[in-house]
Amino acid sequence: MEQEQKKSFSFTLAIIAIILGVSLFKQIDFKTFTVEKPALAAVYALALIIAIAIMVRKYKGK
Repeated sequence: MEQEQKKSFSFTLAIIAIILGVSLFKQIDFKTFTVEKPALAAVYALALIIAIAIMVRKYKGK
C-alpha cells in the first residue's frame, strides 16, 4: 500500500514539473533571449527545481 502512494506522489510531481516546464518555456522569447514576465518566470523556475529535486530524492530513496 505504501508503494502505491509513493508512485502516485511521484506521478503528481511529474505532472506538476511538466506543467511548470511548459509554462516556463512559453515565457521565453528565443529571438531576443528575454522573458515576458521575469518575476513569474523566476517563481516557475524555482518551483520546477523544487519538484525535480523532490522526485530525485524519492527515486534515490528506493
